[in-house]
Amino acid sequence: MARAKHVARKLRLAAATKSNEPIPVWITIKTRLRVRRPFRIRHWRRSKLKNI
Repeated sequence: MARAKHVARKLRLAAATKSNEPIPVWITIKTRLRVRRPFRIRHWRRSKLKNI
């Protein structure tokens, strides 16, 4: 991918990176292990981002 990206594209990539982070540990403790990981977690090799 090109090094020079549009600002809007950079913002969308940053948002996708932030949403891919694991949930905080205190949420796991508070929900008593009912919520262990985000259901929208994405692996960079398995599934690609669309329309970015």
